[in-house]
Amino acid sequence: MNNLFAGFDCSTQSKKLVIIDLDKAEVLYSDQINYDVDLPQYNTNNGVEQSSIEGLSESDPQMWIDSLEMLFFKLQKSSFPICDIKSISVSGQQHGLVCLDKFGELSRPKSKLWNDFSTQEECDLLTEAVGGKSKMIAEVGNTQRTGYTASKIYHFARHEPEAFDKTTTLFLVHNFINWYLTGGKNNGVRVMESGDTSGMALWHPQKKCWSEKIVQKISPDLMAKLPPVLPSDKSIGNISQQLVERFGFDPQCRIDAGCGDNMFGAVGTGNVTPGIVTISLGTSGTACSFMEKAFIDPEGEIASFCDSTGNYLPLLCVSNLANGYNTLLNQFDLSHLEFNEIVKKVIPGCAGRLIIPWFSGERTPDLPHAAPFYFGFQLGDFNKSYLCRAVLEGHILNLYNGFQRMPITTKEIRLTGGLSKSEVWRQTIADIFETEVVPVEGEGAALGAALHAAWVYQKENHKNIPLNQIVHPFISLLESKRSYPIAENAACYRVLKKLFNCLSKKIRGIGSKDNPFELRKKLVQLY
Repeated sequence: MNNLFAGFDCSTQSKKLVIIDLDKAEVLYSDQINYDVDLPQYNTNNGVEQSSIEGLSESDPQMWIDSLEMLFFKLQKSSFPICDIKSISVSGQQHGLVCLDKFGELSRPKSKLWNDFSTQEECDLLTEAVGGKSKMIAEVGNTQRTGYTASKIYHFARHEPEAFDKTTTLFLVHNFINWYLTGGKNNGVRVMESGDTSGMALWHPQKKCWSEKIVQKISPDLMAKLPPVLPSDKSIGNISQQLVERFGFDPQCRIDAGCGDNMFGAVGTGNVTPGIVTISLGTSGTACSFMEKAFIDPEGEIASFCDSTGNYLPLLCVSNLANGYNTLLNQFDLSHLEFNEIVKKVIPGCAGRLIIPWFSGERTPDLPHAAPFYFGFQLGDFNKSYLCRAVLEGHILNLYNGFQRMPITTKEIRLTGGLSKSEVWRQTIADIFETEVVPVEGEGAALGAALHAAWVYQKENHKNIPLNQIVHPFISLLESKRSYPIAENAACYRVLKKLFNCLSKKIRGIGSKDNPFELRKKLVQLY
């Protein structure tokens, strides 16, 4: 009998499935559902229901169940040996709120997603209630941000009190899917785990407890609506009898605790030992790294998260990354290859021309109303060549400027996301971070979920194999595209990094000993 393990990734735009054979160390099956295309009845755009209300980003949680069932039907139709799947694990987009009543019905028909920015007032009220930012960080290890879940719950309680009163369970996305997999309305398991829970800004990742102050501020009966938080490295139960009968699963198929997509994205890129950093290059950008001790950023700019293994995963997220790049491609009608060739013709550092790319506000630093800043451009400099180089460097410098807050000695950066295919993106990241950079092939979070399921299953069956040993054979690094720092570029970027940091602080009214004009002069003199 084969040792097969399944991992699902419930992302904003799609549902992905990966099934691995642990003994053969190979991916046997992969598939995905695109919500916009395959489930048009939900009227989504990039997985989000269309709305004219600014800052609103919501989806119907039933869409995630329908997409899961579609993948099960397709798997069954392919004659895949479903009965050999030993365990299933779910990766879910973090922070989304799902609300159920005592009958297992949705008490709020929509889920506010991670990119819903309609709860800033609630963030401010919660922060004020505990006495300011530093006291908030002491309470939950993080600041309150609209992306996190606490303000979503408070918004629900304030603006929809009748529905809130009927609510008996508040889930995150992957907890809701686990509840369905273990029976749903027929006694589905209602639990959470520490990785995803630590991203709620309601539960302290180091202290491993709920904040009584914030819970009470939101609602006196909130604690009764929050499921128990169990360890991330254990199963929560067996698959439901209904799914056994419909699709042919083994009744003993286990349902893993699951975790957030960032946590499983780390596992799926082999980021399970100190020194490896995973950077995801998408519309937004993230950087995270495995740590054995919790890191609490005193400014709250680095998210303090638990991971899916009983350790920790500090994470940086910038909300501006591919947006400026993609807009530039459209504006000048450029292909990715054409962009690469243009950038190569402009010297690194762009001779002191710099863009701080806060095009749509920014998450790190926490500036929801920020605007971009252009520095060092002379008359006639706003041309295609300089703008391409400055936008590329600006995005990566913005990512680096936040990342340097992490107490990490980086051995290697592993890239995921569409932009990891770009030579100039890889090389510029290597030069600015002064670290080797290599792209990872595969379905990050879904693969990470499957690998986690295998690891937990082995532990629970008296085979305590270290996670890195299970993960290593499945990680495909594209060695032909590995980039190394170029010494002369890195030297230039050391000055540019100082300039970016100096300008960022001065724009925000924070003191900086450096003079940006002197730094620019130093850059110009390098050429």
